[in-house]
Amino acid sequence: MTDKIRIERGGFIATVTLNNPHKLNALDKEMWHRLGEALELLSSDDTIRCVVLRGVGGKAFAAGADISRFAEERSTPELAKEYHHTIDRAMNDIYECRHPTVALIEGVCVGGGMEVASCCDMRICGESSRFGVPIKWLGVTMHYGELARVMEVVGPVIAREILLEGELFGAERAKEVGFVNRIVADADVEAEAYATADRISRGAPIAAQLNKKFIRRLTQPEPITQAEHDETYISVETEDFKTGIESFLAKKRPDFKGR
Repeated sequence: MTDKIRIERGGFIATVTLNNPHKLNALDKEMWHRLGEALELLSSDDTIRCVVLRGVGGKAFAAGADISRFAEERSTPELAKEYHHTIDRAMNDIYECRHPTVALIEGVCVGGGMEVASCCDMRICGESSRFGVPIKWLGVTMHYGELARVMEVVGPVIAREILLEGELFGAERAKEVGFVNRIVADADVEAEAYATADRISRGAPIAAQLNKKFIRRLTQPEPITQAEHDETYISVETEDFKTGIESFLAKKRPDFKGR
């Protein structure tokens, strides 16, 4: 992976870091591409149970797109189409990752940064974090694929507010509109995000993957099929199910194997 996208593993937790500190981790087209590759790779790794996404440096999760690259990356409809296709693919790779994902948000989380965070299953931020999508000042629109993920988190009413007013807002407002799960002191964001990831990773991984899949499926309008209903029962055939029941009855913490 390029140095601008770093992958680190520790136990059951993987960390994907946006590493463009001189531009507050602003994303260019290559970073979007590599970010998607990173999540696709981790999704297929059965040794991982949770993925933490963060920005390097502590000042920003990501300050949106790297506007200095717009002339070469999205200055024509053709270039813009290719650019947004790359973004859509990366966001989908985050969104569709089999493992639960946690956004560790320090500092600024705007534009593309807010889009990346919206694809994660949980979002933990600091008290001074700032959010928004001020693209009205650039005269550009948010592509359907990007907008869909943000709207799934905050709904159309707040999505209109974010895009039409184009104002930045703080952590309390982000919590109020349902964008973040928890706000902690700035010094505690890292510890809380990894504590969250640890709590997730201690659970049965197959059950976590299936619950994530079922929640996502219920956001789609099509009726649930009988085959999909039947899929909700397969967890009782796993070794983890037997381990969980035995551990509960024995009053001990289960040691799940992901089988």
